[in-house]
Amino acid sequence: MNLTIDDYIQNSPEAVRPILELVRKIALEIDPDLTQTISWSMPTFRKNGRNILHFAAHKAHLGIYPGPGAIVHFQERLKEYKTSKGAIQFPFSRPLDRQLLEDLIRFNLKD
Repeated sequence: MNLTIDDYIQNSPEAVRPILELVRKIALEIDPDLTQTISWSMPTFRKNGRNILHFAAHKAHLGIYPGPGAIVHFQERLKEYKTSKGAIQFPFSRPLDRQLLEDLIRFNLKD
């Protein structure tokens, strides 16, 4: 059975579902033609065969995976978040930085 982003969100804890829906809404507002799929067990948006953004719910944070180029490009704006080579942790205890998420998506769309 192929899981969808809808399945992923429905199978996530009820408290985080609105955040996951918001990520999807933001991505599709920026580009309604993004392909929605599951890759690496995470909801993923693709464009022209390229990954634009993966995201996933974890125990205490939303994982955003825009890739290493975006992490480097936005490193100043990401100082207050835990990051790794290709991942950002947005704690559930704080409101989602919508503008930052939009900018990450736009960066990957033009990159």
